Amino acid sequence: MPIAKTNAKATVSGEVAALMKAAKELSTTVDAMEFLPPVTHVYNPLVYAWKMHCKYLSFCSGQGTQVLFLGMNPGPWGMAQTGVPFGQVEMVRDWLAIDQPIGHPINEHPKRSIEGLACKRSEVSGARLWGLFKERFKTPAVFFKSHFVVNYCPLVFMEESARNRTPDKLQPSEMKSLQSACDRHLIAVIETLQPKFLVGVGAYAEQCLIRIAASTTTDSEISRKVVRILHPSPASPAANKDWAKIATSQLVDGGVWRR
Repeated sequence: MPIAKTNAKATVSGEVAALMKAAKELSTTVDAMEFLPPVTHVYNPLVYAWKMHCKYLSFCSGQGTQVLFLGMNPGPWGMAQTGVPFGQVEMVRDWLAIDQPIGHPINEHPKRSIEGLACKRSEVSGARLWGLFKERFKTPAVFFKSHFVVNYCPLVFMEESARNRTPDKLQPSEMKSLQSACDRHLIAVIETLQPKFLVGVGAYAEQCLIRIAASTTTDSEISRKVVRILHPSPASPAANKDWAKIATSQLVDGGVWRR
């Protein structure tokens, strides 16, 4: 019996190490990329909030992961501040209880300062997503036993005005290199965790998952299913009408969750 426990720990640590390695490779690759106007500032939280991100990755249970949620890229008051996907400060600090040193991006926009866990602004999307998980699973340990959340792209793009610019609005020439790097990372995450369900948080993430799923040929893909849920952004009128109930219904209808 002691041997079985030791092996289980080794397996989990190996998978977490694989996630960290993949994240570091993605970070290094995208950090060397250049982006054209109107993008003037690019933040990479996998650099200045790396310790926060590593602590988050350590929560992964490994191949017990049944459901992988995928977001687009960091929000200015979420992962940009905390290094955690959809990482609204209160949820990261008080529910996930992650508290590691957070630095600053090299080219920091004066209107988008990184304050880390001291940030008073709330990432609504993160509050809704992690709030749903908190309500349903009660504790992080129960959630991470079978679920995990990652972002497709780790970068935050801003214009001179500090307006957020999502990856799908980048120029085609820029997207080609970025997509290649992000695809490789997503494939590495999926191959490491072997989830049964891939859940796209919003249309963009869903399309990324469909593209990746179509490009794989392993037998495990047969049991994998892509499901889409409504993005929790307040910019979506539909998301402002009981998003948690809508998302839960979509997950139930997709066979991911039970009532």
